[in-house]
Amino acid sequence: MIDRRSAILGSLAVGLSASGDAQTPPPAQVGGRWPRQPDPTETIDLWPAGAPGAPRNLPVEIVEDRATGAAATDRAVHGIARPRMVVFRPAKPNGSAVLVMPGGGYVRIVVDREGYEIARRLADRGWTVFVLFYRLPGDGWAAGPDVALSDAQRAMRLIRARASTYGIKSDRVAAMGFSAGGHVCGDLATRFAQPTYTPIDAADRSSARPDVAALMYAVQSMTLPLAHPGSRALLLGASPTPALENAHSTASNVTSATPPCLLVHAEDDRSVVVENTLAFRAAAIKAGVAVETHLFATGGHGFGLSRAVGKPVALWPTLFEEWARAQGLG
Repeated sequence: MIDRRSAILGSLAVGLSASGDAQTPPPAQVGGRWPRQPDPTETIDLWPAGAPGAPRNLPVEIVEDRATGAAATDRAVHGIARPRMVVFRPAKPNGSAVLVMPGGGYVRIVVDREGYEIARRLADRGWTVFVLFYRLPGDGWAAGPDVALSDAQRAMRLIRARASTYGIKSDRVAAMGFSAGGHVCGDLATRFAQPTYTPIDAADRSSARPDVAALMYAVQSMTLPLAHPGSRALLLGASPTPALENAHSTASNVTSATPPCLLVHAEDDRSVVVENTLAFRAAAIKAGVAVETHLFATGGHGFGLSRAVGKPVALWPTLFEEWARAQGLG
């Protein structure tokens, strides 16, 4: 449910000037609550002429602040009509970039906890970070269960095509996803070459394959009982066939071309059970893909950064940084 603190950003053209180069702004503040650090202002629209396969009635972007009391901002965005990346530029670029895909059960995009928090940390360490606001499969886009993958592929290609602009190396681009965003990330890592849209410009000649992928408490399986029921229903519908489930279960799509992967999960996760990560790990090992796995006894689901404080699982960002460095990034 969207509460009274929600803000409707309005029509498709909100925030756009008369210039054809204008980009859709980041999600707005709501309820008078402001983040502890300033939001970025630089964005990149993925599709200059509008996202392909739009439904007759475009979704309306709504920003919800789910925080209570004096808690830090905890925004979620529903109804992405203009998929885009929000850019975090480091003061001293280290030459590496990461595309971050927040979760939200395929019903929303979790802005702060699984997007901006990790983006600020990594930018402080020299990474150029792109937080992806991808379209949601329940909003009626023609690409159906591939709609978020289309946005992730396009985002990776744009990052590589503009590498020189951001002071990054085109062979040092990571992907990171959380929960349902981890499914998008796993899809990208395994199906990066799958044609999901018609190329529109020179950027689409770039590879969509991430150089490494970090899957955080990720939705992986679309087959019950491992599947996260809500994500499965929104992605595939109420009664998907076994063939459709298998086609969108990331472990089923791992090949030797899948990039090195880092997997992080808490064993007490009751929303996305840890067996999702174990299934992906087994598939990666079978395919000869380099995979590093960190399982924590406690942490629950959706710990991100702020909810991990004071727990052993709070080590995960350092583990990512060290692992990425060993892979030649960072």
